[in-house]
Amino acid sequence: MTRFALAVISTLIAVVPSLAAEVLPRVTIGRPQLVLSKGAGEGPAWDPQLGLLFSGDGSINRMDRDGKLHVFRKGAGTNGLLFDAKGRLLACEPGQRRFTRTENGQVKVLAEKFAGHRFNQPNDIAVDSKGRIYFSDPKYGPRTDIEMVDDKGRQVEGVYCIHLDGKVTRVITHEADRPNGLLVTPDDKYLFVADNNNNDIGAARKLWRFKRNEDASLDLKSKKLIYDWGDSRGPDGMVMDRAGNLYVAGGLNKANPPAETNEKAGGVYIFSPQGQLFEFVAIGRDEVTNCTFGGDDLKTLYITAGGTLWSIKSKYAGVLSWPKKAK
Repeated sequence: MTRFALAVISTLIAVVPSLAAEVLPRVTIGRPQLVLSKGAGEGPAWDPQLGLLFSGDGSINRMDRDGKLHVFRKGAGTNGLLFDAKGRLLACEPGQRRFTRTENGQVKVLAEKFAGHRFNQPNDIAVDSKGRIYFSDPKYGPRTDIEMVDDKGRQVEGVYCIHLDGKVTRVITHEADRPNGLLVTPDDKYLFVADNNNNDIGAARKLWRFKRNEDASLDLKSKKLIYDWGDSRGPDGMVMDRAGNLYVAGGLNKANPPAETNEKAGGVYIFSPQGQLFEFVAIGRDEVTNCTFGGDDLKTLYITAGGTLWSIKSKYAGVLSWPKKAK
């Protein structure tokens, strides 16, 4: 039996986390299917012509509309990817510690320093309706090369905003432990922040929500806990559907002691607009890193996990900056 067959079996028998007492109808249809066995580590992003792009094996890879795998940008060293409202590819490049935008094949650096310091590891992206860009900047692994510090010399793993004029501001400094996945709600009211410090025992593995201000800053006093993954691996990338349900990649199937248990299984955690966890899609492959919608009707949820790509159908279309509407 192949390891991918074992992954499918693990998906079927994974322990489901405790769901909300209120029973809500499922939004996914059927079971997740393994689409690709390699090349899909992070950052899935859908384009109607190109198909699905994702980060993996040090490059940006592409699964075309016929399901064939291609290298889109070799050696890019990216993590999170997202198309903006004009169909331009935004990318976090942790290897080069920068944030870029690709248009007509040309890569433009939008941000690589803040207050004279290089970023840590730009990780994930969110865009509001005006085109302002948020990106997270955590630091995983060795910390000897961190340059980003506050005015007191404390290390900063923050969230930044790139404004329409190119100015970069910091919107989160220490209000999250290690910010990872981000999402701006379609009405521009809130920013969700996945706080996932999986390196340190007892550190944050939580999903937060902040109110946004008109100038794209955050009301830091509005910080609200949506869900806590406890001692397991925390939340990662996320996406929202048109009914307002939030799909969050996270959890862990095999414990990674001493810092991470498998108390919360690996998969996609689905929250109602009221913040209730009401559905869980188990993925039997660690680590479950991100998800997005795609397909002509935007009702296929694509999930990256441990270099593999999975999909499952949803009753609702996803909300994406690009394309705005399903065919």
